[in-house]
Amino acid sequence: EVQPSHTRSSQFFYHSPFTVTYKMNLSIALLAMSLAAAEAVGSDSRLANLRRKLSFQKVAGYNPGSQVTDHCAIDLDQAAIESQLLLKTPESFENARAIYNKGGNSKSYALITITNGLTSAVNKGDPILGKNAEGLEIRGKAYQDYVQGATQIKVQYSTTDIQETYVECQVGALVETNMVGCFVDNGAITIGDDTMSYAYTPAEDNRNGRTIAGFSTGARDKMRLTCKGCPYTDFAYFYDYYGTDEYAHEFVEAAFEGRRTQFDNGNADFSQYDYIGKEQIIKKATAYMNTFMYVIREYEDALDDCERSCMNCNEGSVHAWDEGVCFYTGSIEGLDGQASGKLLHELADKRCANFKTCGSEGFDLSGPSKLNYDMFSLFAMGNYQIQSGNCAAARTTTNEIISKMYIPMIQGTLRYAYKVGQLSGGEKEKAEGAVFAAAVLPRIHAANPAAAETIYQNMKVGAPSTDFAAVKGAFESAYEHMGVTCGEVGGLWSDAQNKYYTGMEPCVQTVSSLNTTVQSESNNTLAIALGCTFGGLFAIAAAMVLYMRSREKQGEPVFKMSDQHEDIKDMN
Repeated sequence: EVQPSHTRSSQFFYHSPFTVTYKMNLSIALLAMSLAAAEAVGSDSRLANLRRKLSFQKVAGYNPGSQVTDHCAIDLDQAAIESQLLLKTPESFENARAIYNKGGNSKSYALITITNGLTSAVNKGDPILGKNAEGLEIRGKAYQDYVQGATQIKVQYSTTDIQETYVECQVGALVETNMVGCFVDNGAITIGDDTMSYAYTPAEDNRNGRTIAGFSTGARDKMRLTCKGCPYTDFAYFYDYYGTDEYAHEFVEAAFEGRRTQFDNGNADFSQYDYIGKEQIIKKATAYMNTFMYVIREYEDALDDCERSCMNCNEGSVHAWDEGVCFYTGSIEGLDGQASGKLLHELADKRCANFKTCGSEGFDLSGPSKLNYDMFSLFAMGNYQIQSGNCAAARTTTNEIISKMYIPMIQGTLRYAYKVGQLSGGEKEKAEGAVFAAAVLPRIHAANPAAAETIYQNMKVGAPSTDFAAVKGAFESAYEHMGVTCGEVGGLWSDAQNKYYTGMEPCVQTVSSLNTTVQSESNNTLAIALGCTFGGLFAIAAAMVLYMRSREKQGEPVFKMSDQHEDIKDMN
């Protein structure tokens, strides 16, 4: 049976049903080979180190090569923000804003005051021991370098390999805190051979070094100016379009403040929204704008430091790669990815149910998304490529990952374009459409500025009307440039009608070798009919050729020259 392809590596958009299985099996095989090699030559420190890396707790089925439990926990901040937004009160929105800016669950540290100053210099990462309120030992490390005599230092709490108990001091700006693993308010800490007294206020001075706001506020240096591969291509799309490094932060803060954004393009006036609209803008922008771009940043960072053909040189790159998977997935998804999370992994699974792109082949209405099947195959492949120093291949894998990350943003925009334009959606639906569009507009603009303008005018906050067909057409004009296929996006499905909404069917793509337009999602009947038709035509043509050759051999060709042509032939 011929099925439409979800890959972008060829202009021929059909593939065997074995494609996905092959990808998954290849990734598994490569990892198995690594383990087997490590078992066979355990004395080789490089392979033994590789085996050790593969023992970390899984992230939705992915095997990280480093400890990233603290990074995965960023989705707990997202969940805390959403729980406060849901209350829709001035106080709860302020709480949500504080969590967004100050965090509470990732990279927890204590800001303590040393009574008589440090007795000697301390280096970043030096172990520091203290006790909690119950007198139990608490471990941490120096957040940064400190000189002798420093009176105020940050002590980052140690984290474990187990996600459920990765850290026991979660305070920051959280409304519901956990101080079981925090230092007691005053006592003594030990650094090396020195013991020093300290004091601090646990409810105020237990803070966080990683926040969702920070993903955007730190983008200037990390994604455009000072990174080895700067400026990162996809970040540059957004910077060029919006005109600011902190576009995601500006979008979220403008929504909290109920004001107009200050962009070069794609502005939004959130003074038009009440809590209903602002809730949708903030909860989606934090995950699909702030965190989205930081996921890409981690993959780019992994490539920046990747050393070619070196099996024992890329631990830093593997760690960055693992962080990217964590920021894509989060901790709530669990070991197997079956739980409902808060980040991009969950979005892909939600949208596949709307666009009939679930399942390993992408034709189902439930289950894990085809996108996540593909993404996690690519994650595993990229991890192996970086470990083995195959940096060029890892670049190709990264490019494919990034292209696929835009698919749920396209699906989200299309869904709410239809809800608003055809089903008379209200403030909630309009806000959802606006934020999904904002999360992908710069990429569309890089492919087709006119298409981006069409989408913006139909989906922006305060748009007087929404033409869903125009939005759909605008997106489709950019697919080839983006490396996205019609089959990957699918069509908006109506459960009530058990068919695609009229006008929202999967788009069509050209199979160039046949010069025939074929629906690329699920019209198997058409595909089979075309296959039979062209197969039949080929058979007829072959039979005709054989027949004509037979007649020629008998001296009775099917097509004879006229007498006039024969005379001309003789004259020549």
